[in-house]
Amino acid sequence: MARNFRRSRQLHPIAELNVTNLIDLGFTLLIIFMIATPLINHEQSIPINLPNESKSPQTQPDPKTTFQTVAIDKQGRYYFGDGSTAVTFAQLQSQLHTLAALPETKRPVVRIRADLSLQWQQVVKLMDELKKNQLSKITFDTQTSG
Repeated sequence: MARNFRRSRQLHPIAELNVTNLIDLGFTLLIIFMIATPLINHEQSIPINLPNESKSPQTQPDPKTTFQTVAIDKQGRYYFGDGSTAVTFAQLQSQLHTLAALPETKRPVVRIRADLSLQWQQVVKLMDELKKNQLSKITFDTQTSG
């Protein structure tokens, strides 16, 4: 009698699932989200307060933070720093370029003080110059009413 040494074939479904492709897909999506998230957060959002605001509790800034003031009066004249003398826009560009040359950790927060009756084009022009010099930390000074 001849013996058959072949294993009999069993026709049953495979109970194991190969998840290697799913893991690769998961890591790929993770990398895409890791790259895309900073780009979404990079979108510039400026916290704009209107010139008059209601009285509310204010948060104190970090004591290490430095501020540099740029003021614009009714006539559209620019004042840099302490505000004692008016500067031309070319001089202001030079001052902002000097601030941009500082290391990023030492760059000041730029405080914009614009007159309520000023045309917004002057403020937009200033903000465009700040953006060109990569000075992205900006605050608007307001006054409280009531």
